[in-house]
Amino acid sequence: MSNNPKIRVKNLNLFYGEFQALTDINIEIKENKVTALIGPSGCGKSTFLRTLNRMNDLIDSVKINGQIILDGLDIYSDQYDLINLRKNVGMVFQKPNPFPKTIYENIAYGPKIHGIKEKSRLDEIVEKSLKGAALWDEVKDRLDKPALGLSGGQQQRLCIARCLAVEPDVILMDEPTSALDPISTLKVENLLDELKKDYTIVIVTHNMQQAGRVSDETAFFLNGEIIETDSTDNIFSKPRDKRTEDYITGRFG
Repeated sequence: MSNNPKIRVKNLNLFYGEFQALTDINIEIKENKVTALIGPSGCGKSTFLRTLNRMNDLIDSVKINGQIILDGLDIYSDQYDLINLRKNVGMVFQKPNPFPKTIYENIAYGPKIHGIKEKSRLDEIVEKSLKGAALWDEVKDRLDKPALGLSGGQQQRLCIARCLAVEPDVILMDEPTSALDPISTLKVENLLDELKKDYTIVIVTHNMQQAGRVSDETAFFLNGEIIETDSTDNIFSKPRDKRTEDYITGRFG
């Protein structure tokens, strides 16, 4: 563990009503690394991902205790500004969800909300974000066309560009390639290697090979608990826990 992880999660518990979905989660997420969350369906990995930008706050019956410390501040403390959190911690979902607007407007939307109005500055952000998502060359001549006219893989990279436009520190990805074909999947995976130079990335994936290819660190979830977390190489080659080994080798899950 480095001395300055980007995010420190301490004794995190989450309940939906009476049901405990996460139990005593402790993990350090390193800066400028890709951390993969793996485990069978329903094991809590997406629920955990959503605690990192407080998306679970939108669900009435949720109770959360414990701490999530981002850059030294607990994001669940009353002092923490939620709008700022969602700017600092961006999210890319399983299915591409572009707004029914032009490609340009999709990217400019976030910066505009945060008060950037000058056209020249917005042009700059749009270009930089699309380049960051490896999409600029494909769309630069049709920025005024509807985003929904893009292919699924392009739409997902557009959603990544939209996330980059507000200059987050952390990017959360919830199975970002599960709806994509193999070629688009590869483009998004290659992108992660570039993006981690500037961002800390946490990705939920049900695809073992993908976790092995894209991540530096891996956490294995089972029944709402983290069974183990380590470098991806160690998790895949010499897991310490028999349950991790059984899952990775396909004996269950």
